[in-house]
Amino acid sequence: METQRQKKISGVIQKDIVDILQRAAIGGGLTGVLISVSKVTVTTDLSIAKVYISIFPNTNALELLEGIKSNQPLIKHELAQRTKHQLRRVPELQFFLDDSLDYIENIEKSLKGDENPIENRDLLDNRKKS
Repeated sequence: METQRQKKISGVIQKDIVDILQRAAIGGGLTGVLISVSKVTVTTDLSIAKVYISIFPNTNALELLEGIKSNQPLIKHELAQRTKHQLRRVPELQFFLDDSLDYIENIEKSLKGDENPIENRDLLDNRKKS
């Protein structure tokens, strides 16, 4: 269960990270790429922040994620500058790709297309009755 403090810090980090990443993308010449931070969770001791990002279009999402991870110290420094009046210590940032949108899209495609498991039962694994 997240404490009120964890939620507040997550919110502050999320708002600023979005801005930092968008500016970096534009500054790096990545026009037409949308980077959003879908979720930030902070550990109870406030030492680690897990940042879940979604990148659209996701054609080179893994490449971008690696770039973000390699620039983690710079991003943390920029975050520290922005949050110096709100946070005493900026948590260690860990970046993860949030692929939940892709997952939802795949489900929608399956339901609309020929691979609808509701209409075509053969797509489902046959479960053994216990």
